[in-house]
Amino acid sequence: MSVQSASGSVNAERFAREGLTVLHRLTESARADVTRAAGLIADCVRADGVIQAFGTGHSQAMVLEVAGRAGGLVPTNRISIADLVLYGGAPPSVLDDPLLEREPGVAARLYDLAAPQPQDLFVVISNSGVNNVIVEMALHAREHGHRVLALTSLAHTRAVPAGHPSGRKLADLADVVLDNAAPPGDALLELPGGGAVCALSTLTGVMLVQMAVAEAAGLLLASGDRPPVYVSANVPGGFEGNLELEKRYAGRIRRTAS
Repeated sequence: MSVQSASGSVNAERFAREGLTVLHRLTESARADVTRAAGLIADCVRADGVIQAFGTGHSQAMVLEVAGRAGGLVPTNRISIADLVLYGGAPPSVLDDPLLEREPGVAARLYDLAAPQPQDLFVVISNSGVNNVIVEMALHAREHGHRVLALTSLAHTRAVPAGHPSGRKLADLADVVLDNAAPPGDALLELPGGGAVCALSTLTGVMLVQMAVAEAAGLLLASGDRPPVYVSANVPGGFEGNLELEKRYAGRIRRTAS
């Protein structure tokens, strides 16, 4: 039996219906911003740059949409807090701290470990857009001359105070903002008596990322540049072909087990 709330039933059908409504609306409302985001991506690829993607928490799902997946662009790199251990020599115990993403200086260390080149584009992803490490990464990228593409919820970021000492939020620092249209707190379906269930930002974030990649690929093709894209490693020749494409970006992109 479905639970009734002031807004209607709390069930799979309602989430699917309301989620799809947001997705359909997003394909129209985000069109101009997707075009601008695709321009940044295509410019980066043409300049032999790497798309540096960073997010924490569940935003890492969107980072994986950007970096290193079948059908995605090859010149992409995933920056993760775990890089402090994998590449920075920090003890694994440093990752036991659930508040590590709020610690000053973390983003600067991650930036240095990634060793980006000036033409690299930073894609910084955060639903709230206010966590210290997120804002610090966007600030650090801008200070080093990189373009910044943000994927965030404008509704959420406008509803909460800034967490960084500068008073700035991710959306304030981006050249282009892709608004994932998620509500404050992310959950879509209100529960009787308060609270909500079923996060939306992953669905809408995937849509925006793949729309931007598709548009960027179209821009590259239109200018006579073949998009360097991954083939699934689980089809014949896919793994070997991907290794050949990655040689162009040797030492600049990381592909670890995940």
